Order: sequence, then structure tokens, then C-alpha cells
Amino acid sequence: MNLHQNLLNEPPETRLPDNAEAREALAAATDPAPVAGRFPEYSAAWARLAENALAAGEPVAAYAYARTGYHRGLDQLRRSGWKGHGPIPWEHEPNQGFLRALHALGKAAEQIGEAQEAERCATFLRDSSAEADKALNA
Repeated sequence: MNLHQNLLNEPPETRLPDNAEAREALAAATDPAPVAGRFPEYSAAWARLAENALAAGEPVAAYAYARTGYHRGLDQLRRSGWKGHGPIPWEHEPNQGFLRALHALGKAAEQIGEAQEAERCATFLRDSSAEADKALNA
């Protein structure tokens, strides 16, 4: 008997693969730009660039960085079996870059007057991971 079998016919959780080299490079970096350049598929580097731009009052740059991290993350989610919906657990560290980029995209969209995009991102974040929504909006 499988104790973890999904009896509600909901989509399974999607867990992105770890990129230890990129993760370690970002952890050691004071500037995430070289990490994003070296590992352009690594959403966490783009998320940090977006978060830094938001903190600096640069919402247009934040929007561009976040959108890049978001799309790179979508590509990885699809390669990992994600079908456009379903849980993307915050607790799984490799998912956090995508979720942070999604959150930053929503915040940047709000700041540049893209209310529909901001709401879409907020809803997508809540639907993907209530834990991420809580952690990022604390």
C-alpha cells in the first residue's frame, strides 16, 4: 500500500532539480549578475537581481529580471513534468528561485501599473505554494 498515493486526483508536486554549482556560486556572490550570466537558467539568481532592483526603487529593471527568472523557471517546471498547474512546494529549495521570481514579478508589475499581471502573479503564487505566499508576503 502506498501511503503517499494521491486519492483526490490532484496533480503531483513538482520538484525542480538542484543545481549545486549555481546554488553555491550565488551563496558566495555579493552581486548576483555574474551568477545569472554564468547560469542563465538559474531562477534564483534572476530572483535576487529582481529583489535587489525592487529594493533600489527600480521597478522596470526588477520586472525584466523577474520575468527572465519566471520564464526560466517555467521551462524547468515543464521539463520536470509540470502540466501548468499543481503544487510547487516552497520547502524544496530548488523551487524557491522560481517562486521568488514569480513574487518579484508580481510586485514589480504592481509598481509599474500592471494591475492584472500583479493579480495573476499573486494568484499563481498562492495556488502553487501557500507556504511561499506566506513567507514572501510576511
